[in-house]
Amino acid sequence: MQRINSAAELDARREDIRAGKDADRPAIAVCSGAGCAGLSNGRVIAAFEKELESQGLAGKVDLRATGCHGLCELGPNVVIYPEEIYYVHVKPEDVAEIVKETVQGKKVVDRLVYSDPASGEKAVHLSEIPFYKYQSRNLIGNNTRINPSSIDDYIGIGGYAALAKALFGMKPEQVLDEVKKANLRGRGGGGFPAGLKWETTRNAPEKEKYVIVNGHEGEPGAFMDRAVFTGNPHLVLEGLIIGAYAIGAHQGFIYTRHDSKLLKQNIDRALKQARENGLLGENILGSGFDFDVEVHFDVGIFVSGESSALMRSIEGKNPEPRPKYIRTSVSGIWDKPSNLNNVETWANVPQIIEKGAEWYTGIGTESSKGTKMISLSGNIVNSGVVEVPFGTTLRQIIFDIGGGIPGGKKLKALHFGGAMGGSIPESLIDTPLDFDALKKVGAPMGAGALMVMDEDTDMVEMARFFLTFLTNESCGKCVPCREGIQQLLKILTDICKGEGKKGDIETMEEIADVMSAASLCSLGKTATDPLRGTLKYFREEYETNIH
Repeated sequence: MQRINSAAELDARREDIRAGKDADRPAIAVCSGAGCAGLSNGRVIAAFEKELESQGLAGKVDLRATGCHGLCELGPNVVIYPEEIYYVHVKPEDVAEIVKETVQGKKVVDRLVYSDPASGEKAVHLSEIPFYKYQSRNLIGNNTRINPSSIDDYIGIGGYAALAKALFGMKPEQVLDEVKKANLRGRGGGGFPAGLKWETTRNAPEKEKYVIVNGHEGEPGAFMDRAVFTGNPHLVLEGLIIGAYAIGAHQGFIYTRHDSKLLKQNIDRALKQARENGLLGENILGSGFDFDVEVHFDVGIFVSGESSALMRSIEGKNPEPRPKYIRTSVSGIWDKPSNLNNVETWANVPQIIEKGAEWYTGIGTESSKGTKMISLSGNIVNSGVVEVPFGTTLRQIIFDIGGGIPGGKKLKALHFGGAMGGSIPESLIDTPLDFDALKKVGAPMGAGALMVMDEDTDMVEMARFFLTFLTNESCGKCVPCREGIQQLLKILTDICKGEGKKGDIETMEEIADVMSAASLCSLGKTATDPLRGTLKYFREEYETNIH
């Protein structure tokens, strides 16, 4: 593979790739996201390989195992290009008919197209399916169109153009200013302005600095980062390199899950390809800028995704959090300034540099710009990965995109933010997707895991579920978190058994206050949020079980 040594060579390479593409060539995109992988998509891919061979189409039809398509509920999903015909619930025994009728005959296999569960109305093409047509898929939209194992596919759709623009057309300070003007807020939980965080690391006195991709994503119900990182790893890598250039870092780290074979394969392959093509390593694109990346895997515990614990893990130590008064952006890995953002935050950077902050700030609300990826789960017709502009109401996400509540049941509550998030009642469903608006009503967005609960949900049991998870995942380093969660779980368990007693609610509230004030890290400080939210909006369910 020939190294690319300049922006002009990158442009020429892109033109060659596009010239070699036949827009009318048939292509089959089989979803290989985590949901479809759990539904034996590997057997579907193998069946396509065998069928294309037997029908004499091997080499004449592109077959690609892609990243997540988003609509996990109806997997395995298959898209047939160039018509963009979308098939759901595809089984190996359907493959021969798809190849014969659709790929060769240009006919639609009616029984495999999407059918609205309420109206029965069918939709043949991806863009016509309600789950997709109400979204703005700026980050995940290319997942069906590219092979995540091909750097040429990414370059062909404009990949690394933003990096070339930054390296040859902008000073590091200008890149930083553009991200600040875009008001990109971190997608990992707190919503802190990414540009200000970058600036803190850039201005820190130490010469050696680091940038980090947090791809840990360990909270229950969160799977959107995996969708973009597995499906389009070069997008995240491009954002990281641009950030390193702005901050002045020459070493980066990717910290991600150890238990996803496909994710590991795609990241390792993307890094290797980027180095071979002159997009990573020494003298990137002939610009004189040096930067490389190491991959580290978690040790399988939730707290290792906390920023300071993650950095200790990269150092080879136990992933235990440090006190919050130590700012990792100034003193992080090996006490060097270290800027950490999650996968989705880095993935936003190339489009900001390529299209500009003015374009980016035209999307979203006054305080929350761009789009947000949401992993939608629970009692919902269409579970999956959703991407919508900030400002979209929760009602639109649940009913227009998610298809509403199964079985004709009523919506009872929405829970944002995973184990450390909050629940709000159905009456607040018109709240817009916005960092500040959701925090105000008691459902901070977190990384974007949205769980939907129907009228049968026991909210006290739900709070107990999250506390059970956190009890098992607390590192045990600080007393308020370690002992506080245990005591809360004991009281909650008694209440769930109908054995609660007067004063239990007040005791839990007192423990929660102490934990929030005295715990070492955000896990302990926010572990009580599910409890607080359910006590605020569903207090009568606790009182019913207290005698």
